[in-house]
Amino acid sequence: MENKRVTRRQFMRDGAIVAAGVAVGLGAKTAGAAPVDTSKILNYNPNMEYRRQGKTNLMVSAVCLGGHSRSNVEERTEIVSRAIDIGINYIDACTKGEVVRDSKALKGRRDKMYLALSHCGKETRNEKYRTAKKLLESLDEVLTDSGEEYTDLWRVTCYEPGGRHSFDTACEMIEALETAKKQGKARFIGFSTHDRRWIKFMIEFFPQVDCVCFPFTTMSKRAQTDSVFEALKKEDVGAFGIKPFAAGSLFTKDREQNFQRARLAIRYILHSNTVIPIPGLNSVEYVDNVAKAVAERRELDVKEAAQLDIANKQAWANLPANYQWLKNWQQV
Repeated sequence: MENKRVTRRQFMRDGAIVAAGVAVGLGAKTAGAAPVDTSKILNYNPNMEYRRQGKTNLMVSAVCLGGHSRSNVEERTEIVSRAIDIGINYIDACTKGEVVRDSKALKGRRDKMYLALSHCGKETRNEKYRTAKKLLESLDEVLTDSGEEYTDLWRVTCYEPGGRHSFDTACEMIEALETAKKQGKARFIGFSTHDRRWIKFMIEFFPQVDCVCFPFTTMSKRAQTDSVFEALKKEDVGAFGIKPFAAGSLFTKDREQNFQRARLAIRYILHSNTVIPIPGLNSVEYVDNVAKAVAERRELDVKEAAQLDIANKQAWANLPANYQWLKNWQQV
């Protein structure tokens, strides 16, 4: 068994050496250098901010569209239309139902959005889908059923709410992701998980990983030591943040207060780190609201920080039993 692990490790690393050197730049430059070439930003809108997502070199809108949304195809089509209007250029769909719905909502406009997907019910967190063969079958199923030829990012859903997979399972997952990339079914590859330390291990051990997806709320902060963000920067891996509104626990029954809290949350997340939030947005009004947040001042003043602190305490007190694990993400 030990020899098998060494062999697979070498195989995965050798494959990564080639992959790591072929990223195509989009004209983005670091601070102090030439400005970004906006002509190469998908669905560019001057009122939206865009951030480079690691080694993908994709310039992605500062706020994206999460898949968890209480909307049917007709409602989702309106939401997607508004997102396109304001310059959002990325959708993350986690379940097969979300992928099928969002593909229909994007019909005729696929060139306006990056579409990331996961078939979470038939991926690595399901013990029946922990081999490369089964994972690739799952990808083929969701692509076929949604009418998509490829995904811009296949991000395999891993253990939830916590825990880590075996090394062999991780190797199988990476093998499936790399195969999909070589076959042209996934432009970029990654995974999502709710275990911070496992993220760090995976992106340091497998340089094939382009992006990761993990929880980041208004209670989350960069860890002072051993932070995920240090590893992300070192390995040049893009990051998307789920649950920016703490699974809805940040909100009350007051609509206007909810809009304000949502904007405070987006501003806090964008100011505090490089992760791009992907909130589930249930209406056109909520799309407009996050766009407003992007345009607002990043740093919260004393009054706003106090308001967010009150909201955080209420959110933590209102977390449902099945979301208590979010409290483990106060240090990232």
